Amino acid sequence: MQFFKTPRIPFLKYKWFALGLTVLIVGAGLVNIIAFRGLKPGVDFGGGTLLRVKYKSATEIGEIRRILQDQGLGNAVIQETGEKDGREYQVRTAQAVAAAAGEQEMDAHEKLADQVIEALRTAAGPAAPTPGTSDLNAMDAKTLASLLAVAYPERAEDLAQKIIAFRNQTGIFADFDEIAAAGVGDDVVRYLASRTSLGSLTVLSRETVGPQVGKDLRGKAIQATIWALLGMLVYIALRFKLAYGVAAIFTLFQDVLITMSIYSFTNREVNLPIIAGILTIVGFSINDTIVIFDRVRENQKIMRREPLEAVMNASLNQTLGRTIITSGTLLLTLLALYFFGGEVINDFAFIMLVGTVEGIYSTVFMSCPIVLVWYKLFAPRKAAKK
Repeated sequence: MQFFKTPRIPFLKYKWFALGLTVLIVGAGLVNIIAFRGLKPGVDFGGGTLLRVKYKSATEIGEIRRILQDQGLGNAVIQETGEKDGREYQVRTAQAVAAAAGEQEMDAHEKLADQVIEALRTAAGPAAPTPGTSDLNAMDAKTLASLLAVAYPERAEDLAQKIIAFRNQTGIFADFDEIAAAGVGDDVVRYLASRTSLGSLTVLSRETVGPQVGKDLRGKAIQATIWALLGMLVYIALRFKLAYGVAAIFTLFQDVLITMSIYSFTNREVNLPIIAGILTIVGFSINDTIVIFDRVRENQKIMRREPLEAVMNASLNQTLGRTIITSGTLLLTLLALYFFGGEVINDFAFIMLVGTVEGIYSTVFMSCPIVLVWYKLFAPRKAAKK
């Protein structure tokens, strides 16, 4: 199927309009990022907590989200995991408030995690159904060992490790009889049944990302993007000419800036998946750019008497069908991810959508004009001959 048989669109005619549009979007984005803090760092970069919890009975994700919002924790991202039976969830939340005076920032993160856990427990009922007892589903190994040490002082730590390991394997204790399968003996089960109760929620895992770790991850993400761009500059400069390498890097740099500028207006969080999306966009965009540059090189051998601008216009028109079909296929996939992929992947799908559209725009309207500008500035005679 040929959607564009013989297109004759003067793409380079609109190069100054495209450049002005780029400056406008990037400028607005930078103002929003710098002056209004348009980019919100997620847990990966700003610090926060990552919890994996399991309920005794199915709990609606909407109810959990409402509970967290009522406690001022509405920025948490909730994802159903495990067997998808409405019982197991992963909760990511960034640090909502600054640390109090004299309080370490890591301590503030730990307190935030405690608030989230308590809020989540209320979504399925009280944590300790039996008054005066501790919740076995909420205990860690150290707390459980202290309880067991009263009756089993020599075996307390070993018993606690077995019980917690078994609980993590099964997810949550719904009945005390389940504990016997951990190999601790019926007497231990009876002892725990008399002194503990089984709450509605257990924490399978709990991770806290401090601000220093977030700072390190942020630095590595920036380094990854810069090294990717430099590697592509070297490759294209060797395969074509330096002018084409510089044009490709400027185009990719524009892809990153415009995509992040638009993203900054959406009030979404920036995390490691978003950086992965940016690098994916860079890789996809450079592929289209190389296809066009390759066609320019081929046409220069055929259209020897034509100026470089005419050769580039012809090359852009000849590859237009390929650009539209490949990018259009990707856009259909991304639209499906965006509308039906769920909350967790929504930010990644959104930035990929924006980046793909921007990649088409920069490849068609910006890559070749930058080469022309380079030759006019640094090799006017050579460009004139071409």
